[in-house]
Amino acid sequence: MPLLKTFSSAILALTVSVAVSAQPQITDSRTNFDSTNKVFRLDGGGVSYIFGVNPKGELQQIYWGGRLAATDSFPQAAPQPDWASFDTSYTTTPQEYASWGAGLFVEPALKISLADGDRDLVLHYQSYSEAPDGFDVVLKDIHYEIYVTLHYAIDKESGILARSAIIESREPQAVTVEQAAAASWSLPAGHYTLNYLTGRWAGEWNLTQEKLQPGERVIESRRGSTGHQANPWFAIQSGEASEEQGEVWFGALAWSGSWRITIEQDQLETVRVTGGYNPFDFGYVLHSGERLETPVFYGGYAAHGLGEASRLLHRFELEHILPRTAATASQPLPKPRPVIYNSWEATEFNVNEAGQMALAEKAAVLGIDRFVMDDGWFGQRKDDHAGLGDWYVNQQKFPHGLKPLIDRVHQLGMDFGLWVEPEMVNPDSDLYRQHPEWVLNFPGRPRSEARNQLVLNLARPDVRAYVLSFLDKLLTENDIAFLKWDYNRNWSEPGWDQLPAAEQKRVYVEFTRNLYAILAELRHRHPNVEIESCSGGGGRVDLGILRYTDEVWPSDNTDPFDRLTQQNGFTYAYTPQIMMAWVTDSPHWLNRRSTSLSYRMLSSMQGSLGIGANIANWTPDENALAKRLIAAYHQVQPTIVQGELYRLISPINGSEFSATQTVSKDKRQSVVFVFIHSTQEGHLFPLLKLKGLDPAANYTLSSIEGKTWPGTPQTASGAWWMNHGLEMDMGFRGDFQAAAFRLDRR
Repeated sequence: MPLLKTFSSAILALTVSVAVSAQPQITDSRTNFDSTNKVFRLDGGGVSYIFGVNPKGELQQIYWGGRLAATDSFPQAAPQPDWASFDTSYTTTPQEYASWGAGLFVEPALKISLADGDRDLVLHYQSYSEAPDGFDVVLKDIHYEIYVTLHYAIDKESGILARSAIIESREPQAVTVEQAAAASWSLPAGHYTLNYLTGRWAGEWNLTQEKLQPGERVIESRRGSTGHQANPWFAIQSGEASEEQGEVWFGALAWSGSWRITIEQDQLETVRVTGGYNPFDFGYVLHSGERLETPVFYGGYAAHGLGEASRLLHRFELEHILPRTAATASQPLPKPRPVIYNSWEATEFNVNEAGQMALAEKAAVLGIDRFVMDDGWFGQRKDDHAGLGDWYVNQQKFPHGLKPLIDRVHQLGMDFGLWVEPEMVNPDSDLYRQHPEWVLNFPGRPRSEARNQLVLNLARPDVRAYVLSFLDKLLTENDIAFLKWDYNRNWSEPGWDQLPAAEQKRVYVEFTRNLYAILAELRHRHPNVEIESCSGGGGRVDLGILRYTDEVWPSDNTDPFDRLTQQNGFTYAYTPQIMMAWVTDSPHWLNRRSTSLSYRMLSSMQGSLGIGANIANWTPDENALAKRLIAAYHQVQPTIVQGELYRLISPINGSEFSATQTVSKDKRQSVVFVFIHSTQEGHLFPLLKLKGLDPAANYTLSSIEGKTWPGTPQTASGAWWMNHGLEMDMGFRGDFQAAAFRLDRR
């Protein structure tokens, strides 16, 4: 194979990568440093990532794509030439971590101001060391004692890379980091489509797709947390790539605070993706010897469309991101999530011992695994105006504490979970009256409330200690298996007047670091407790928070039809294992849409199932249906939430139909969900050609709801189901219809 001489010739390598990717999946990793040519190479799964030191001393990306042969080698990286006098090589060369200096006009990975006013920073290669599954590469400014250590690690199965940076100052005077990315990724000149996820409260997880054009697309949150409006994930498709075809480069930033990802097509049509801390209102002061560590930016490559990119990410998240409880630490994957009942829609704030026991008794009959009591159990909490911050049990509602309720839940064969919102405080609370200085604020300025609450400044050591203390006490004194950890507003007035004025912007980093530290310590002290990340729905979902939490709440919108689109978007970036999906009341509170219980159940069964409806109002027939479907879900849940997902028909863009399929990793089972929005002009449901099965094996089809489908063979080969396909019965039509099937290998 011809060697790559410059980055612009990497188009040739991308052509080669398609052929390589068709080979059997490789599940080992190799790293190599060619000291003669100063070239670093990482191989994992079906991916190779290669970068090197060019003659100028710059660290330069050379190749990222399908896995190359072990015998393939590269010469020393060659910087791109100047493009007239307006864009020098420093701008046009795809540097791994370009600093702002020397006439850089593309997005920098690092920008620093020094005490003498100098803002010019030029990083050159200094040294490297081997690290687990990768390298640590040290860069240094050409004059100042500013060092950056770039960490690289590659996963042996998926080929997903983890990249991050540590910025260290050894200057005698303080320096200010004004912009710090975790990594930059580069793609050669070409025609691309950008995919990212957008939304708002109750309307999260919209897949947004657009052709990449010259200039910069910014995806970000300035809110102090991940945010509903955009998610720190991207996927870039080459040419005419689709759900199951074509090359895709994708990435996800593991940070739960303010973040930014920029996707830039420069004047030479090459593409750079840079992501890390959001530089808006950012300034992290480093004194001599201090370091700033960035989040991790994960990046991957798939040769077979967005579907394969999703499946690689799902498996990586299951195996390497999600935490394990003590009970499951030795298992290769986290256990599937318990089917939960949550009391919110039944009682809202009006919780009490007798009412919650009555709900628990009804939930147990359905086959529920976990009973969760929501808001209203603590302090003087009667509505959302008071009580946040006062984490003691309300004696009027629970005169004997939580123990009688928890004991009853355990007697019914379920474990017990509880709602908390640790980072917030109501002004009408004992905590705020005692410590008004504990909230994010600028002294002398108004304190903006949202949902009648303020944000505790978790960056403060005393606030961190308080939050950890009351949560530890709550879990120590009560047999609680699960915390639904909520976060119901974004930041305002992000001041931290404990620190000198020049250093107060550290709040953007230290708040989130302390959040992670509290979660990590709670898991250490209470190793069997599980936690959900909730932020008014999907406001804090990212690979950072997922290292410490077991599941997430994707949206407060539980309308089963809206959820089809939301769940579709969610699964581009995150595994269905963590996607909590509740069955709630009909008509739905948001859209006033009425749907059958069967439709609502099947919509939610595509993720980790929960019941949030007021089951006290269910009829005997509804109870019987829910009990039957929960039992059926338990039988196939591992396949649904941990299998290989195929989005057969997308629900977006006004589609009449939608369908998903999951296949267990060993190909022994597959589960198919199909939905009709509204049949029009008598059109029948499309033929479903299934995917991912063993073509030589026989699979028996059965209905999860217990229906029969005339004319459909009960047993056929995997080749039949994938090539001939699954035909729906002609009677499957109407508005808001749903069906589900399982295929079991015989």
